[in-house]
Amino acid sequence: MMRSLYSGVAGLKTHQTKMDVIGNNIANVNTIGFKSSSVLFRDVLYQTTSTATGATASTGGTNASQIGLGTQVSSIQTSVTDNGAAQSTNNPYDLMLNGEDFFIVSRGGVNNFTKVGNFSVDGAGCLVTSNGYQVMGWQVDPENPSEIKKDTVSALYPESEANKVSSPEQTTDAYMTGNIDLTDPDLTSVDGVAISMSIYDALGYSYTVKFKLTQDENQPDKSLYNLEIMSVKDANNVEILGADDAATDDIEEGGYTATIAGKNSIQIKFDPDNGSFEYVGEADMSTALLEITPNSADKGDVFTSIVNGEPVDGITVDFSNLTRYESDGQSTAKMVRGTTDSMGCGRSMGALSDVSIDTSGKIFGVYTNGETKLLGQIAVARFTNPMALESIGDSMYTTTQNSGDFDGIGTSVDDGGGSMSQGVLEMSNVDLSAEFTEMITTQRGFQANSRIITTSDTMLEELVNLKR
Repeated sequence: MMRSLYSGVAGLKTHQTKMDVIGNNIANVNTIGFKSSSVLFRDVLYQTTSTATGATASTGGTNASQIGLGTQVSSIQTSVTDNGAAQSTNNPYDLMLNGEDFFIVSRGGVNNFTKVGNFSVDGAGCLVTSNGYQVMGWQVDPENPSEIKKDTVSALYPESEANKVSSPEQTTDAYMTGNIDLTDPDLTSVDGVAISMSIYDALGYSYTVKFKLTQDENQPDKSLYNLEIMSVKDANNVEILGADDAATDDIEEGGYTATIAGKNSIQIKFDPDNGSFEYVGEADMSTALLEITPNSADKGDVFTSIVNGEPVDGITVDFSNLTRYESDGQSTAKMVRGTTDSMGCGRSMGALSDVSIDTSGKIFGVYTNGETKLLGQIAVARFTNPMALESIGDSMYTTTQNSGDFDGIGTSVDDGGGSMSQGVLEMSNVDLSAEFTEMITTQRGFQANSRIITTSDTMLEELVNLKR
């Protein structure tokens, strides 16, 4: 009789625990990154009133007789690996992990882990969580700024003072493209075909270089053309160089000299039979060096830059993309800054205007001068048994003996097939319909266990009343 009373009490306690968990799940239905929990029960030790016996030649075997002593909580499991729905925020620092990985966050040198990616930057430009934990990741390799050095994780500073500015670069390459039509009347005029190109010096100031393309009158098959430098103007349209004497081999003004292949002009040769480009300047040459150099020491050598530790003078111009075909008497030749794959274009100084984070967690700074610079990569942690992580509040987890350790380095989210989404947050993975169903069964279970106690009490009352 007494056993049923204690079984009922045990049932009430376990169902109360389950209701507590359900209540916490429902309370956090709109908490970003919240992971729902579930309760599992198990029966308690049984009291054996008679043991099992084996069969003999004259009697059959009997089963054991056991009376259970109620129930208790077997485990409370958190579904940390089940992703919630995505909510768009359009905040560049809001991130969602698709997969079983965790963000690594740190405070006071202690690493914790979270699924919540509502990040921002603090006054020092450090990427932090809403409660001040630093987001950890890998830094850019100082020897190769386009690569990440995957070492021990450290705090990321995408908007540090050093990253807020993009340094200027001198234009080091250019190419001439388009078509020259030998019937174009402008090729034989005094002004020729006007061609211009914008360039940058090592300080980031912009200039416009103007050329004149004319046909060589001494070549009867019209396969030879002259490209002559006419002027160089700064951003205010003021000439720093101008052609003061057509007879000279270079042009000088304002203390600077401009040459192409060492002269004021260069000849471009085409195959007279098929119109394809042959060479520029001298045979077997497809490029020529455009140089703007100071004439005295008091003038800055702003058109010389340092690339990979070596000085680079002038702009290498590639002419191999030119053709000489019929095109209705109109020449389309033009000069383009940079190489055909947009390298060596040069740029002015730029300010950080936007931050982009790709699916692998790499952070890129977008600058007003058009540069996109790698600023770091957000690392993630992956555990053998993520359900064994211990929740410490604030949507944070820490490792336990059963979860596996964090190695201090982490991994890239795409190494395990996961990804990172920018501008969205992971919502709670609580399923309200399932929680309300569990609430109903828990309520009924609690009621049934309370009936065990009241019924047992009634039976005891009847027993006591037998003496009357």
